[in-house]
Amino acid sequence: MTRHSLIELEAVLAIVRCGSFRAAALELGMSTTAISNAVAKLERELAVRLFNRTTRSVSLTYAGRIFVAQIKPAFEGIQKAMDTARSQQEMPSGTLRINAFATAAREIMAPLILTYLQRYPQVHIDLVTEGRLVDVVAAGFDLGVRSKDLVPSDAIAIPLGQMRRMAVAASPAFFEGRAIPNVPQELLAYPCVRIRLPNSALFRWRFEKGGEELQLDVEGPITLDEASLARIAVINGVGIGYFMEADVREDIAAGRLIRILEDWTPPLAPLCLYYSNRRNSSAAFQAFIALARDFAAGRLAQL
Repeated sequence: MTRHSLIELEAVLAIVRCGSFRAAALELGMSTTAISNAVAKLERELAVRLFNRTTRSVSLTYAGRIFVAQIKPAFEGIQKAMDTARSQQEMPSGTLRINAFATAAREIMAPLILTYLQRYPQVHIDLVTEGRLVDVVAAGFDLGVRSKDLVPSDAIAIPLGQMRRMAVAASPAFFEGRAIPNVPQELLAYPCVRIRLPNSALFRWRFEKGGEELQLDVEGPITLDEASLARIAVINGVGIGYFMEADVREDIAAGRLIRILEDWTPPLAPLCLYYSNRRNSSAAFQAFIALARDFAAGRLAQL
């Protein structure tokens, strides 16, 4: 099957539009010989004459009129698609797909993602949160957000800068009549809200102090796989919870939760926005990267 280049089809439409080979050649930035050869090649491959030519005029044949009527809408659609693609290089628009852990998404939602949407309302963010690690490129995502230690070695990473820690906490009512644990091992005597990982395994609470590392398989009346549900359970006195600090910071500040074992929860690896090495990326993508760098440098108003 013979393949035709767009220039041959564009030449035919330009001749119809301009009324002559010469005028069409000027419009397309081609020589008259080149445009004539393009049309002749197409006619040979189609085995049909598209134009009646005289020294004074050019007109479509019957077959040419049918051909132009069929290709014109399709060609206009192609041109529209190309114009749309070019416009995304000039004005941020279209869709950005981002994959992140749920905890990471919560941390950047207000200061980064919502700020971006306010600045660039023509862009749609498709944010997918999941616990499992995915290949963001193979899965069709533009960007990923993970802890620095989980970012692929061949990706371009932007550390988002905020210090991250875990927080162990319970409600004030829970500690009425109970001693507050001073070391992680004492948690084994208390009811705790257990955590189930995306792979269905139970999460062991992790602690570190002065070079000593501990992992505890706590016990408790309920096992949950979503931090917002664990927060509700802990605030209502079900037991002690183990959270990302960002998820309960406001509750601790307001006195709804009491934080314990803070000296056993050192800083974690920072969050990173990461992506593959991309050429000719859209304006929407470039604007998000620029905003993320401002976020990392602490230059956004929300920080």
